[in-house]
Amino acid sequence: MLDIKFVRENPDIVRENIKKKFQDAKLPLVDKVLELDRENRDIKQEVQALRAERNQIAKQIGAFMKNGKKDEAEELKKKVTESDQRVEELSAREKVVEEELLKNMMVIPNIIDPSVPIGKDDSENVEIERFGEPVVPDFEVPYHTEIMERFNGIDLDSARRVAGNGFYYLMGDIARLHSAVISYARDFMINRGFTYCVPPFMIRSNVVTGVMSFAEMDAMMYKIEGEDLYLIGTSEHSMIGKFIDQIIPEEELPKTLTSYSPCFRKEKGAHGLEERGVYRIHQFEKQEMIVVCKPEDSPMWFDKLWQNTVDLFRSMDIPVRTLECCSGDLADLKVKSLDVEAWSPRQKKYFEVGSCSNLGDAQARRLKIRVNGSDGRKYLAHTLNNTVVAPPRMLIAFLENNLNADGSVNIPTVLQPYMGMMTKLEPKK
Repeated sequence: MLDIKFVRENPDIVRENIKKKFQDAKLPLVDKVLELDRENRDIKQEVQALRAERNQIAKQIGAFMKNGKKDEAEELKKKVTESDQRVEELSAREKVVEEELLKNMMVIPNIIDPSVPIGKDDSENVEIERFGEPVVPDFEVPYHTEIMERFNGIDLDSARRVAGNGFYYLMGDIARLHSAVISYARDFMINRGFTYCVPPFMIRSNVVTGVMSFAEMDAMMYKIEGEDLYLIGTSEHSMIGKFIDQIIPEEELPKTLTSYSPCFRKEKGAHGLEERGVYRIHQFEKQEMIVVCKPEDSPMWFDKLWQNTVDLFRSMDIPVRTLECCSGDLADLKVKSLDVEAWSPRQKKYFEVGSCSNLGDAQARRLKIRVNGSDGRKYLAHTLNNTVVAPPRMLIAFLENNLNADGSVNIPTVLQPYMGMMTKLEPKK
């Protein structure tokens, strides 16, 4: 969410930013916000004037009463009553105006970084760099669920009977591999200086609206019936929410945390063929990283965060590339975002396995996360997040890139301690 002062002083910049995000339907919001802001300030000014006048009249009434001028005092009391009624009316209107102003401000997108490429959707994202050599083996690579089934590692039919589509049972060696990846990712981030955390898996509505846009909330979040609670779509929601209404001493920054959680998502909309199996599901587990830092440090942390994911995948010999997300592919709160994509030997293309985002002060403004500077000045923090690893998609990349012609799967050296020192998974059928 933008600072209303910034919108007031830079309406043309806000409009141009909306156009760069190809959200022209939101352009009228700028004028609406400016109009509400003017009314809000006019109300406050009038209320302030009325209260000052009331204080003056109160003194006059006291003087009249002291001098026995009761009639004059009664006349002034009538004026005080009228003034109080006007203040009450204005205060009621002020509440309505401020609620409407906030509602509109939360829909206007954040100002994107100047380096963000302009484009309508993810088809116009820009490849930045490749890491590792993509390999296409000389044997056919089956669909990922078929590979898992050879190890008796997945049961989709039972999951459909129990919970419906978009769920799965992982079994045996595949389930163990899933846990091994999570454990390795946890230790990988701890070794890079991040503090490990297991957060609440449910959050209140004020945290939800603080960390994401209304559109994202509607498309992703599951509401707990009868409670002011939502299941988290990623631990980032809980982790940033941890600092709600906090004033953080500047010397304690940056806050660098890595968190484990299950994630729950509606995943509204139709999905293509390549999203069968465990690619796009309603429940999965993930290791996440978040940073709360000084504004001037957020570009540096952005680069560090996505590099962590690249390094993790490369440590398991999985080729990856990075893509700069274009303006039309950025969620409204994001200043800048970069996707990490892993190589799929079966599809002969890359697919998304992680997303790194710099949200500037947008989340901090909504959640009132402030920093107490060394000079005593308070300012809004910057927040960033990035996927360390989400095993369902990561498992696809892992199995395809480590598959052998005989159906066995190699286990990279870094994962072997988490798999009982096994060096290879052998198919059961």
